[in-house]
Amino acid sequence: MRGKQRDYAPAGLRIAAEARLDHPSARAADGHPRPADELLYELQVHQLELEMQNEALVQAQIALEESRDRYLDLYELAPIGYITLTRSDQISAINLTGANLLGEERSKLLQRRFARFIVPEDRDFWHRYFMQALRQDSSSTCELTLQRGDGTFFDASLDCLRSSGDDASMQTLRVAISDITARRQRNEEERRIAAIAFESQEGMMVTDPNGVIIRVNRAFTQLTGYSAEEAIGHTPALLNSGRQSKDFYREMWEALEDGGYWQGKLWNRSKNGELFAEWLTISAVSGPDGCTSHYVGAFSDITRHLEAEAEIHRLAYFDALTHLPNRRLLLDRIAQAMAGSARSNTFGAVLFLDLDNFKTLNDTRGHDVGDQLLLEAAQRIQEQVREGDTVARLGGDEFVVMLLNLSTDAHEAAAHTRLVGEKIREALAQPYALHGGDFHCTSSIGISMFRNHDMPVDTLLKHADLAMYEAKSSGRNALRFFDPAMQTALDERSALEADLRNAVRDGQLHAFYQPQLDDSGRVIGAEALLRWQHPVRGMVLPGVFIPLAEATDLIRPLGRWVLESACRQIRKWSASETTRHLTVAVNVSARQFNQNDFVKELAAIIARTGADPARLKLELTESLLIEDIDDIVLRMQQIKAQGISLSLDDFGTGFSSLSCLKRLPLDQIKVDQAFVRDLVIDPDDETIVQAIVTMGRILGLDVIAEGVETIAQRDRLREYGCLRYQGYLFAPPLAPDEFERFLCGGAGS
Repeated sequence: MRGKQRDYAPAGLRIAAEARLDHPSARAADGHPRPADELLYELQVHQLELEMQNEALVQAQIALEESRDRYLDLYELAPIGYITLTRSDQISAINLTGANLLGEERSKLLQRRFARFIVPEDRDFWHRYFMQALRQDSSSTCELTLQRGDGTFFDASLDCLRSSGDDASMQTLRVAISDITARRQRNEEERRIAAIAFESQEGMMVTDPNGVIIRVNRAFTQLTGYSAEEAIGHTPALLNSGRQSKDFYREMWEALEDGGYWQGKLWNRSKNGELFAEWLTISAVSGPDGCTSHYVGAFSDITRHLEAEAEIHRLAYFDALTHLPNRRLLLDRIAQAMAGSARSNTFGAVLFLDLDNFKTLNDTRGHDVGDQLLLEAAQRIQEQVREGDTVARLGGDEFVVMLLNLSTDAHEAAAHTRLVGEKIREALAQPYALHGGDFHCTSSIGISMFRNHDMPVDTLLKHADLAMYEAKSSGRNALRFFDPAMQTALDERSALEADLRNAVRDGQLHAFYQPQLDDSGRVIGAEALLRWQHPVRGMVLPGVFIPLAEATDLIRPLGRWVLESACRQIRKWSASETTRHLTVAVNVSARQFNQNDFVKELAAIIARTGADPARLKLELTESLLIEDIDDIVLRMQQIKAQGISLSLDDFGTGFSSLSCLKRLPLDQIKVDQAFVRDLVIDPDDETIVQAIVTMGRILGLDVIAEGVETIAQRDRLREYGCLRYQGYLFAPPLAPDEFERFLCGGAGS
């Protein structure tokens, strides 16, 4: 058993030896030592001392062998190859790892020249390096490519240190060999990737630790205009646009120092002086000592991206034609304004503007001219408001003006709003010098006041819109404030529209017929008039629901229903001697007439019902004539070709002229009841009626007057030469069976 190694000093060794003896030192009874015993004792102590020294030597030998074994294990099994070379480059010692690296058995490697394992292209370098390493005291490192015994190659790093000693002939070179093939491959791959990246479409530059440019790529030159020769040696301040502050760059460098990385947007200036926006990424590169050795910057030009973002923002929040705020931005500003008015307790106002007769301009002179008017109108509106107010375009010919901080007094705020509204109305009413000639366009303006958050933004706009329609209904070119009664009317209108949509489906509509007579009192025809028998409201008059139908798409299904009903009635009356001569007149709205398929639809109805087209007369309104007159004439001719007659209804109230009337294939004109009503007492109406009758006679047209309610009116009409009549003087609109009884009862009475 291995004991602990003991280190005895001479005095301590004797004491230890004496302690091992089983008897005390030999002395006489009187205390004096006895010579023989004394000698024996000394011999015994000396023997023990020798044994103990031998034991210590054995233990030292064991420890030395253990240390040698550990060293040999570390030496042989180290992950690095260890080689000792003589001055003649011969291998005098090598560990197992070194032998494995060289691919030979260790016994075969001893006394062989190490240069034998170096590839030929590196041998001259190794020879120079080897001689240098033997002359210097410090360690050095080199990298070579070595060839194994089996002919394969590997990259190696050699750490070399000359052995100490005064005898130069006995000095050796100790070499530690590491296989760096994997590391070199990895570095080469990284260099290849870096080279590819450096030639990318992104601009790249490399600077030293002080920020001096030492390399740029081709994209850098393309983006900045600076060649490599012009950029190298300067700092990136070469591109400084002056748009970033000192704090911006200070924060950039702090980020680089703290984290070795920064990215962000900044503006730079190219060589030709143009500004461009770039997205820049900077990475700090650390050297072997951990300190920054380089900075690598990569950037891309994002000017177009920013311009695209700005364009997207413009498209999202501004009108493309006028560049005014659109509905989205307007709603946001109104919400902010309402919040501000709550804090300041002041009133604001929303003015809803609609250009009168804009559609006429668009349809007759084209959208380019219409756009020209819209641009001019936008400019005029903006000139009438303050800088802090908002002018927005909702689309088409609708504009909205928002006025802020008017007054804390409601009356003062309303008065100021009216003043601004009138200024806008007057400015818009001035002539427009457009391509193709001047144009006059008025506006209808609705106003809704606000303070605090007393209503949603949509409701505020809705109120202004309602007031605008009230202004338009009052004759246009007018200004109206919102009245809560308007909301009640709107709710009623919405309910009525819903009921009207159900009326066709539920069979609530009825066709009534008002007789038309000649001068002898004979019934020559009838006008089909629509009546609505509502289950709750009772009989709803046409003056209530026809304008609603005109304002919606309901006029088309209603008009189609009346046409079919009238044609069925013509078919039925054609079977009776009493009624087969009757002509039935049906009103056709401008919207219905202008349907692309109206002529075909009309032919299909006649074919489906079997009605005689010669017994059908269509009454067209004068408002139809403001559309494309050539298209109107063509469509009227197609209708006439089917055998249907045409009458111009409400003549004298619209835009007809003699030249226009001459082009229309009409059979009849109808004097509007507005002129008949006061015919006997109003000289102006009398003159108008005389002119209409004369015009009809000149053009060879039949003339009929509607709204005849008194004998005096009929007599005056007869006097002027109008010999066809319709009105309550003779009969009200009648249901078909009542109409037939009217005929049998003697219409002439």
